[in-house]
Amino acid sequence: MDVALSIGGIYLFILLGFLAKRYFAERIHESTLVLLSIYFLQPMLVFWGLTRRPIDRGAVETPGLFVGFILLFLLLAVPLAGRFFADPKERSIAIVSSIIGNTGNLGIPLGIALFGEASVLYTSMINLANVFLVYTVGVYFYSRGSFSVRESLLNILKLPAIWFGLGAIAFNLSGASLPRPLELPLTMGAYSTMVLQLMIFGIYLATVKLHRLRRELALFVVGAKFVVIPLLAWGLLPLAGLDPLLFNVLLLELIVPMAVMNVNLAALYGCRPDQVAFLTFLTSLIFLGYLFVMVQWAFR
Repeated sequence: MDVALSIGGIYLFILLGFLAKRYFAERIHESTLVLLSIYFLQPMLVFWGLTRRPIDRGAVETPGLFVGFILLFLLLAVPLAGRFFADPKERSIAIVSSIIGNTGNLGIPLGIALFGEASVLYTSMINLANVFLVYTVGVYFYSRGSFSVRESLLNILKLPAIWFGLGAIAFNLSGASLPRPLELPLTMGAYSTMVLQLMIFGIYLATVKLHRLRRELALFVVGAKFVVIPLLAWGLLPLAGLDPLLFNVLLLELIVPMAVMNVNLAALYGCRPDQVAFLTFLTSLIFLGYLFVMVQWAFR
């Protein structure tokens, strides 16, 4: 019951953002909130998350295994998507929607709700790895191969969170510790970031227009995200000999639904952002019920 209430509390902030956008409409400018989050608050969250505890072996293993697992599934998803979808845009949407997840805005606070602050270091490291996947693999498929890896990497370097993340890792490895008077405001900033990001996600969901979507595309993404990936993870991750916390964190981060950034990238490269938005909305709704089942069955 305690875990269920914690998860419900996380989704309460998403609901508040959703209701605020529906009620206040154009008086809420989500672009302003996004800019505040990306350039001022997210760097605080990243630095806080990566300095909560000393970097250990698990903090290196979890992002490595996360990337390795995504790339392994990518080898399966590409030929399968090619078989089911003749349209290159639909193939791209199917592939990216299956492998990319909201590891930051949703994954980090859910990790805290399920596993406590002990998970923050690992979810933060996975989120940094996911940023590279989004801006390289994700961009490659959304642009259908027309966008170079070099250009993708240059876009990554424009994100303040990356530099704060690298700085936090260096700070952590140096053995230094934050002065106690700075710990409280940094913690306040980190939690404020998570609340704002969840509300932004709710605001975004309120703007999704429910256009018609091919049933095959929805079934492919939902099946990959909530059936194939969890089964593969459940079968392969134990081979790495991870302790229960790291195993559960990885499993959670592999199944979280897409973030708003996917819709922005799809729009940037003309890859049917309305369909990507619908899939984000659909998988987010399914994920809520799915997560309650996972908590009872897998997250132990």
